[in-house]
Amino acid sequence: SGSAVVDSGNTAGFGNGDVPAIVAVFTYHNPKLEASGSDSYQSQGIAYSTDRGQTWTKYSGNPVLSNPGKKDFRDPKVFWHQGTGKWIMILAVYDRVQIYSSGDLKSWSFESEFGVNAGAHSGVWECPDLFPLKVEGSGATKWVMLVSINPGGPNSGSATQYFTGSFDGHKFSPDVTNEKWVDWGTDNYAGVTWSGIPDTDSRKLFIGWMSNWNYATVVPTSVWRSAMTIPRELSLVKENGNYMLVSEPLRELNMLRMGSGYLFPGKERKGMGKIISVENPKLNQCELDFEFNIGTEFKDTLKLILENELGEKFITGYSGLTEEIFVDRTKSGNSSFSKGFAAVAKAPYQASGILKLRMFIDAASAELFVDNGKLVITTIFFPEKNYSKLTVFSGKENVILEKAEFSELASIWR
Repeated sequence: SGSAVVDSGNTAGFGNGDVPAIVAVFTYHNPKLEASGSDSYQSQGIAYSTDRGQTWTKYSGNPVLSNPGKKDFRDPKVFWHQGTGKWIMILAVYDRVQIYSSGDLKSWSFESEFGVNAGAHSGVWECPDLFPLKVEGSGATKWVMLVSINPGGPNSGSATQYFTGSFDGHKFSPDVTNEKWVDWGTDNYAGVTWSGIPDTDSRKLFIGWMSNWNYATVVPTSVWRSAMTIPRELSLVKENGNYMLVSEPLRELNMLRMGSGYLFPGKERKGMGKIISVENPKLNQCELDFEFNIGTEFKDTLKLILENELGEKFITGYSGLTEEIFVDRTKSGNSSFSKGFAAVAKAPYQASGILKLRMFIDAASAELFVDNGKLVITTIFFPEKNYSKLTVFSGKENVILEKAEFSELASIWR
């Protein structure tokens, strides 16, 4: 595990003429030390490439950061900090993170520690990240720290929390210390952001591992096991005095659309007090985009139901009674491999007026983005046959379905 950077300033001396080196910073895991009972079996090393990542050479001086006797000492995420003119490494160390600095990627100095009295602590911390983000609609910039935890997620098992604050190249100071979640679903873990996005782009792009350690090793798949989330753009907004991390699907995903159109006739979109259904065999690989006008006093449940001919169902929606977004996979298909898999995941949310639900379906996964990414729930499931029927339901006749757009997505599989 680890990360990679382009050493454009050739600080490590690995560069070859005009070709900068890519330097990977990774965790060594020594199984012999682990078997002997030692807690020092994880350390950090580096490798470099001068042919754009085609071949790699391990640094002869590894490890560059030895283990001080910590059982969990891993997942280095490295970036260049312009203010101090140094490389910064954020590292997961059991139930906290440690920050190190280096001028050459070879020799690292301890700077600070964060997390002892912050965030969720029901499990081990893993795969941290640290980066600046501009606050939308203002000239301010905040630093965002991502930290995955397992177990301890809001809906059991693995999840990723985040903190906002300031970073001076030495120490991270949080705005608040309570945990906030990047994704409320059960299946977005260990996500980190890309390095080296061009300055002309400047987006912060994120991707996560789409599974959960509750069942990752026993899911009923063959040939491959697990997938990644779709890539997402992260942004930061301030609402009611609090900073909120927003996740939206990468705009480049629009290139996969194979035409778009409305699911239901216009006359049926004007009001809802009954079930509206549509059959479409391509629902198993699509993007769904809904907008519901629920008014200001919605005290009912709104549901989107994906179903196959066997009666297996995946349900998502919003409850105005409990003020929650939910995804229900209790009857979604095969769940015999894990006792806790057939469950309902919930996330607190107060919706009013227009409620936007955008969802990407890909055979065995659903990624739901609520109100332009203010809340995200990622879920995997294993139906015996592809879902081919979509039902939209609300018990309130005054709910107006303003938009119901369907886009079949092309496969990127080669």
